[in-house]
Amino acid sequence: MQQKRNNHRRHASILLTLTAISGLLTAAWSGVSNVVAEEAKQASEADASGLAFFESDVLPILETQCFRCHSGAEPKGGLDLTVREHILKGGDSGPAVDLKDPASSLLLEAVNYESYEMPPTGKLAPKQIAAISSWLKRGVPMPAHVEVADEGHGEPQVNETTKNHWAFRPVEQPPVPQPSAGGWVANPIDAFVLARLEEAGMQPNPEADRRTLVRRLYYDLLGLPPTPDQVRAFVEDDSPDAWERLVEELLDSPHYGEHWARYWLDLVRYAESNSFERDNPKPFVWKYRDYVIRSLNDDKPYDQFLLEQLAGDELDEVTPDTIIATGFYRLGLWDDEPADPLLAYYDGLDDIVATTSQGFLGLTMNCCRCHSHKLDPIPHEDYYRFLAFFRNVKHYGVRNEQSVYEASIRSIATPEEQRQFQEEQAAYEARVSELRGQLNAVEKLIRPHLKGGERDDFKRDSQRLQVIREHIGELITQEEFDRYARDRKEWTDLRNHPPTSAQQALCVKEDGAECPPTNVLLRGNPHVPGDVVEPGFPTVLSAPEPEIVPPAHGESSGRRRALAEWIVDDSNPLAARVMANRIWQWHFGRGLVRTPNNFGLQGEKPTHPELLDWLAAEFINRGWSIKSMHRLILNSNTYRMSSQAREEPLAADPQNDLLWRFDMRRLRAEEIRDSILAVNGSLTLEKMYGPSIYVKIPEAVLAGQSRPGQGWGNTPLPDRNRRSVYIHVKRSLPVPFLAAFDSADTDFTCPVRFATTQPTQALGMLNSDFLNEQAAEFAAFLNEQVPDGERRKQVQVALQRTLQRQPSEDEVQRGVDLIERLQTQHQLDDAKALKYFCLMALNLNEFIYLD
Repeated sequence: MQQKRNNHRRHASILLTLTAISGLLTAAWSGVSNVVAEEAKQASEADASGLAFFESDVLPILETQCFRCHSGAEPKGGLDLTVREHILKGGDSGPAVDLKDPASSLLLEAVNYESYEMPPTGKLAPKQIAAISSWLKRGVPMPAHVEVADEGHGEPQVNETTKNHWAFRPVEQPPVPQPSAGGWVANPIDAFVLARLEEAGMQPNPEADRRTLVRRLYYDLLGLPPTPDQVRAFVEDDSPDAWERLVEELLDSPHYGEHWARYWLDLVRYAESNSFERDNPKPFVWKYRDYVIRSLNDDKPYDQFLLEQLAGDELDEVTPDTIIATGFYRLGLWDDEPADPLLAYYDGLDDIVATTSQGFLGLTMNCCRCHSHKLDPIPHEDYYRFLAFFRNVKHYGVRNEQSVYEASIRSIATPEEQRQFQEEQAAYEARVSELRGQLNAVEKLIRPHLKGGERDDFKRDSQRLQVIREHIGELITQEEFDRYARDRKEWTDLRNHPPTSAQQALCVKEDGAECPPTNVLLRGNPHVPGDVVEPGFPTVLSAPEPEIVPPAHGESSGRRRALAEWIVDDSNPLAARVMANRIWQWHFGRGLVRTPNNFGLQGEKPTHPELLDWLAAEFINRGWSIKSMHRLILNSNTYRMSSQAREEPLAADPQNDLLWRFDMRRLRAEEIRDSILAVNGSLTLEKMYGPSIYVKIPEAVLAGQSRPGQGWGNTPLPDRNRRSVYIHVKRSLPVPFLAAFDSADTDFTCPVRFATTQPTQALGMLNSDFLNEQAAEFAAFLNEQVPDGERRKQVQVALQRTLQRQPSEDEVQRGVDLIERLQTQHQLDDAKALKYFCLMALNLNEFIYLD
């Protein structure tokens, strides 16, 4: 249109010149002039209509969906959508709009998800796409430059577009692809993976060798190395179902639950102490850990598993297990001396909201405690509506240990056990009273005869024994004093160790059936309450209002059960997706979604979205069975691929996003410790469950506590060599060896452990007391296994156990040579030389890396 106007102006100039020459052309000039004026008027009206359409129909879409990334000094992909000239010029991928053929414009392809997928948070609604298409056909009318607000472009809003985000859509099982190389497909997982690879012109790796596979599977399901005999048995078993039988054997092992429980305990911030200055232990918390282990071994359906943890005390059938499960609420930090008790109370609720929303829903709802979420469509009010489900939960305690028992401990004893405990309690109280009476009788005779400072000292009960001792032979006989001392010691011991029923559990409690109001806290400040809100689910998920029915026992509100039942309802699009992704992550080292606690708009998109949806739907269809999902994944060829690098796919997909190979990994901290104990024959596997153990920690580390050595016991052998999952988890005193190898931060939910490489790892593996003690144990084990002291055979056995394969002759010879050099060049005796060889074997990369 602008070009037409320029042409008309040139015509008018020529006609003016001709008019000066000849008046005969005046009429002609008048006609042309009228045409130009009419066309200019029509163009002006068209521009006004286009701008109006842009303002009303297009600009709101750009503001909410596009300007966040495609504006400013450095727009993503080089594409700036705030200037028409920049849109026509385009970004890194070329012009965004083709004015000659608007329907083929790159911008239109992107919003239709035909090439790029924009916006990445979810496809636009059809009405919005139609508006974009119409705008392009009109020639992209818009102001010269669109101003974008400086406040982060505003928070994402709850609307049809954000509701259409991939994670917020209903779970629907997509059809299984039919890749051309169908012979590689063992089950639907392989079909999804292979289809993506074929699209990229790539092929999957071949299957790993059998020794690699058996080692991978043992560590994956049990967190333990296979013995040489177990490796040999699988490698030599050529039956077609050898792999499937091994999978079933390991899934049936009680040690499966011990290993997989650790993943869940990381997620729910499991620790056994309260943090802060005193960091006192949480009573009976180990029962929650045992509950998780047993639940996994029993293949408790995941939906039931969540119901019990969130509302085990509100279910129709309440059992000791369901009470123990609610210990989930008590795993976080507790400040027993807060400067602001009300703030500490809301900090506790925020910890529950954060762990529940991230762990079970993949939503970072805790980000909107003080304001609406800056990255996700979660309004400020939604946070407090979610918090309202927990508003009636009692705080962990108020100040002292007695308050903890009142707020967080419940009996789970049977009637018979309760009766027995009451009898023990009555006998205890009677004996304490009897002893106190005997002590009082003696003290009553002594008190009148005391003088001066003795009277003041005698007021303190702890000083009375010493004061009376000074008057033996004067006011009291030696025999009477000895009896008094015995009675006092018994009385003191009883007072310090009252009877406690082992049938108690750390659990959640509420303040009755009636809930206090939940206010929106302005800027998150509990001292500035705003509007009152009722319990509700995240509005972006279009969930119904909760149906809350208080349980018949009247001890709680029923709100937590309403939340739990919605979370595991099939209509909730998040619970199954999030857990299916976690199961995949715990098998492959990373999820199909690389941000397992964040399925929001700024979380990573799934590398295989159709596969994730298929797995989520399958998880529900299989009755939420975790072991069934294990079988599905483990029996795929995707899982059995080699981890070997190949030049072309490595160059095309260095991050292995397309799953063309299996990723190698380093063992986790607990796996390394357990493996060291396993290969040297000292791991105690027979004893499972029960109170936690205390491993040896260097005195220098213990001295660094606020109260040196406080709260750390000394478990004797062989219990000290139980699996790492049973080690006491003290927040202020992590076990140095486990901490060096990236054990979980227990202050928050820990969805992923990152494998760092740092000097303390090598130093700990070479110089720590633990490694040197275990190397000595390994040497003693080898002397038992090869009693004649034949060095070559000892080296061979050691390498077989550490590497889970038959060592080569060269490897054996290098081990023998090392022992001989230690003896001849460093003058070590036989025992020390063998010990240092064992230390070297435990430091081999092949020992602590899989594949």
